[in-house]
Amino acid sequence: MPLLTTRRQFLATTASAAGLVALHPFSARAQANQAHLRLMETTDLHVHVWPYDYYSDRAVDTAGLARTASIVDAIRAEATNAVLLDNGDFLQGNPMGDYIAYEKGLPQGDVHPVIAAMNALGFDASTLGNHEFNYGLEFLSKALGGADFPVVSANVVTREGATPTADATLVPPYVILDREVTDGAGVAHPIRIGVIGFVPPQIMTWDRRHLEGNVSVRDIVAAAEAYVPRIREEGADLVLALAHSGIGPAERTDGMENAAIPLARVPGIDAILTGHHHRVFPGEDYADMPGVDAQTGTIEGVPAVMAGYWGSHLGLVDLLLERDGNAWRVVSSTSEARPIYERGEDRAVVPLVEDDPEVLEATREAHEETLDYIRRPVGETAAPLHSYFALVADDPSVQIVSLAQLWYIEQMMQGTEWEGTPILSAAAPFKAGGRGGPEYYTDVPAGPVAIKNVADLYLYPNTVRAVTATGADVREWLERSAGIFNRIEPGATDATLLNPDFPSYNFDVIDGVEYRIDLSQPSRYDSEGVLQDPDARRIADLTWQGRPVTDDMQFIVATNNYRAGGGGSFPGVDGSTIVFEGPDTNRDVIVRWLVEQGTVQPRADANWSFAPLGGTTTVLFETGPAGAAYADDLQGLEIEPAGEGAEGFARFRLTL
Repeated sequence: MPLLTTRRQFLATTASAAGLVALHPFSARAQANQAHLRLMETTDLHVHVWPYDYYSDRAVDTAGLARTASIVDAIRAEATNAVLLDNGDFLQGNPMGDYIAYEKGLPQGDVHPVIAAMNALGFDASTLGNHEFNYGLEFLSKALGGADFPVVSANVVTREGATPTADATLVPPYVILDREVTDGAGVAHPIRIGVIGFVPPQIMTWDRRHLEGNVSVRDIVAAAEAYVPRIREEGADLVLALAHSGIGPAERTDGMENAAIPLARVPGIDAILTGHHHRVFPGEDYADMPGVDAQTGTIEGVPAVMAGYWGSHLGLVDLLLERDGNAWRVVSSTSEARPIYERGEDRAVVPLVEDDPEVLEATREAHEETLDYIRRPVGETAAPLHSYFALVADDPSVQIVSLAQLWYIEQMMQGTEWEGTPILSAAAPFKAGGRGGPEYYTDVPAGPVAIKNVADLYLYPNTVRAVTATGADVREWLERSAGIFNRIEPGATDATLLNPDFPSYNFDVIDGVEYRIDLSQPSRYDSEGVLQDPDARRIADLTWQGRPVTDDMQFIVATNNYRAGGGGSFPGVDGSTIVFEGPDTNRDVIVRWLVEQGTVQPRADANWSFAPLGGTTTVLFETGPAGAAYADDLQGLEIEPAGEGAEGFARFRLTL
């Protein structure tokens, strides 16, 4: 079957013949015994077909397969021969995916919208990512049933044999695409392209409830070592690895999640299409890594690419092939990840492409149904979710995030060495005024909660992490957070409470423990997290389940990837204490928790408070004027209006 078969491919070829686009040098210079083959990659689409942020309910220019698709034709036209491949994580990751899985379902004959979009684009093959398993195996099977292209994965096993090649796999471990390539003289030749796929073995932890007892997972490199020789024996000229695995440690360990570098050492692999990390390769994301050339785009000398996420880039690996007898071999390569947008001088997003109408039309009905879905309630809250007073009192908008994280990490710790270890949860108020202005606050009234409200609760697409922490670590974590407050002298009148240089997203509240903050003491850490007063201690009366927290106590703390990786310079939290890296965003976890809970009771439990100061001590702080409607709900706190603040804020007085 020739490479150029679809209407889109015909149009691309016509455009090239008409001189509308410039040929890649490999196509322009190929000799009679040479051919240029372009590999195009999407990865980590996460159901982002339309350029739309369903959480904020607005169009965007930074995502969407419909945007990526609009450059596919031109990119195909730059090459004499091309194949389009997807690297997994296409089935879950935004409200459209949740709508199809949780509400609409996939009745017989229906095609999942992301599959419909991929069919419209003419994908040649795909592999499974870890998120394909989030909705269970039955749903996955139904979704894949609508694909007009093969989906492969070599290391997800339904029945283990004596060797990986004797295993029964969930989907075919590999496929050999029989195609034709046109050489530099215009002569067509047959070529057999082997495509093999891999998924992180950690799916057995991340989706244990769906997978345990149904499948097992082989090590990525071990599976490659077993299957790649077989693909060659079956006559493949090339072997392409669709590795839904990041570019991680160079040293091979069994069951590693990010195995692209050891995978590149497996003999017989001609190119690696990577993903999972939501990063771009080649590029600075992977500079100075052993075995990785972040400029030319090779891993251990093997051509490779990683195309960002959500359709932000189209990954390109260009191979110059030379015919050796009746076989083809790679003699040269280039790699790039081509973006769909760029940042202007003012950091504003500048779109580089338009929507592809064919992809939009193939998914329009699902998009419109998803809009209805995100605007409908997915749960109920018995109390308002607002952040107007999140910096001065335990807060319902922060607590709902903490509760969802606790719920998630409790499940993830089951069956691990950490099962039974006390779990805490750290969360911070993201929308709390500051430079965002007097309207920059979470404000969801009591009653129905829609999916789009989740963006109000959690601004960033962070992913969930869990770290280990001793009692001493927890205390230091809280001391760092307490740096948001100025030192207050007992008896002071209307002192300024908050340090304006301290961002609210670094004010972590830790649920699961109880504590008080003594503002009469100096801050132990400055606003950058640097230890400035080793003798200072603001955190007092720190307890867990009524017992004083001792330095040697052991905890698991649920948090996000930014904090767990060292973001905010929190002492003891530097990436080395991570025990769980979740594949799910904090937003998705909140949505799932809301769906499961139905009605939530996110009333702040006042697990933290200010220690009383002697005499009558008052402080002033500013918040959004709309916060006045909730001031009387702050039980146990003496708060009163204190006039207008600067730039539209309202000022309040707190008596300590």
